[in-house]
Amino acid sequence: MLYNRSELRAGWRLLIFLSVVIALINASNIGTKWLLRGADDATSFLVREVMDFLIFLFASWIMGRLEGRTIGDYGLPWRKMFRVQFWQGAVLGFASITVLLIAMRAVGVFYFDSVALHGLDIWKWATAWALVFIIVALREEFRARGYGLFTLSTGIGFWPAAILTAAFFGYSHHGNSGEDWVGLVNAGTFGLLACFLIRRTGNLWMPIGFHMAFDWGETYFYGVANSGQTLPGHLLNSRTAGPAWLSGGTVGPEGSVLCTLLIAVVWLISTNWLREVVYLKPTLIQNSR
Repeated sequence: MLYNRSELRAGWRLLIFLSVVIALINASNIGTKWLLRGADDATSFLVREVMDFLIFLFASWIMGRLEGRTIGDYGLPWRKMFRVQFWQGAVLGFASITVLLIAMRAVGVFYFDSVALHGLDIWKWATAWALVFIIVALREEFRARGYGLFTLSTGIGFWPAAILTAAFFGYSHHGNSGEDWVGLVNAGTFGLLACFLIRRTGNLWMPIGFHMAFDWGETYFYGVANSGQTLPGHLLNSRTAGPAWLSGGTVGPEGSVLCTLLIAVVWLISTNWLREVVYLKPTLIQNSR
């Protein structure tokens, strides 16, 4: 049957959505290739990140028109943009990378060194990286846990959908330079944590804040590798030593088993802090089948 009691079944809706996304990607690739001729790597990266976000946003808007829903229903309510939940997530994300690096220092696999930036360069790079990682977090969170998570949840239930989207999120990091299997597992595990935060807050803004601040802390503040990439413009110099499974190796802190433990601790704290289920309650999912 194509329809359930209220609308087109989730699988068919997801298929239409993916078809729209693929068509938009193919169309944008032609324009982007022409637009970025001669552009440097940084410009190309930012343009592609923004284009990818806009593609998923536009495809979700199209599906919303067909389904009688809004972008907010898919996890991105604009009235909550950069409000309290975002900043709560940002504090949690920066605190998490800080605690992780302190733990790595305590076991002798990470060392803080000198300050790398001075004067106006401190604020220039801090602002630049904050803007970059807001874009990255918006794009990655909405792509992995926006329309797809919502629609899959109405078809197979929230946690099976969360597991599938988290697996996709982890796998999507496999092309990063210096990545390894521990880093991929931790990326997927973070995907599950992000789904939990969505479940308890009702939208993507807390995971976006967490994602942004964790990446900002890695790349800019502490100057460590982020998913296998060490980038310029970092405030502190730092170094790692010891076995890769503990230090993270070329992956960075995300490749350490201590990061796995950290995610578990953050999940436990969040469970006690955020108690109410507000995103796609079981009754809503059941009624949509």
